[in-house]
Amino acid sequence: MDIGSIFDAVILGLIEGLTEFIPVSSTAHLILASHFLGFHTTGNTFAVLIQLGAVLAVLSVYAKRLTEIATTFPTVPESRRFVYGVLVAFLPAVVIGLLAHDFIKTYLFESPRLICIMLVLGGIVLLAVDKLVLKPRYTRLMDYSLPLCFKIGLFQCLAMIPGTSRSGSTIVGALLLGADKRSAAEFSFFLAMPTMAGAFALDFWKYRNELNSSDLGLITIGFVVSFVCALFVVRSLLGFVSRHGYAPFAWWRIAIGVIGLIALTVTGT
Repeated sequence: MDIGSIFDAVILGLIEGLTEFIPVSSTAHLILASHFLGFHTTGNTFAVLIQLGAVLAVLSVYAKRLTEIATTFPTVPESRRFVYGVLVAFLPAVVIGLLAHDFIKTYLFESPRLICIMLVLGGIVLLAVDKLVLKPRYTRLMDYSLPLCFKIGLFQCLAMIPGTSRSGSTIVGALLLGADKRSAAEFSFFLAMPTMAGAFALDFWKYRNELNSSDLGLITIGFVVSFVCALFVVRSLLGFVSRHGYAPFAWWRIAIGVIGLIALTVTGT
């Protein structure tokens, strides 16, 4: 584990923490940055495994609320519906993730050009949705019905294609299904917990015998940096979205996608 690799791990951890919960696709940013930095770990697990740091950031910020939901779960129907809703939304990703894991990691994660195209297309979709005049029917997470949660979970599966964005897919889906911007973003936070923890567990188990001490050291560095950066994002994102909407993220996606395509063409990679 040399100085250059440590520096790359810090940069990638910074990117992960800052982009995981905004609709710009943290995976796309990590894969493109790793590609141009020449950074590689066994099975390309780094991008998936450091996401657990971002998950712990959400747990930290929402610890009080999660504790309240857990303690009232046996007696308060609203708390039970919320927990069941998150699990129902998580279910489609479990099924597709298990069935298509090898294809996704072998082919989709290895195509920087596809990722750039998906960044641009996703940015255009986000711009279009942000400009729609929608009348929200749901403004509180605790009011989300189980069918609504399941449908949002189906939208999340679009993020199996790197560059689409897990948070972007769930937020766009929630908005189109009647949620307001703030609660859509917040539901994306909570849905990230089982989804990203599941992806972490699957990748870690699959490559547990191939990861070496250098891989684990770099993953640990990226994990810590992503945790710290994600804390900042989770604490500030809801207010930003309420004031500015999602257009700034859409333009960022388009810019990064176009720059990436130009760089790939110039470098011939």
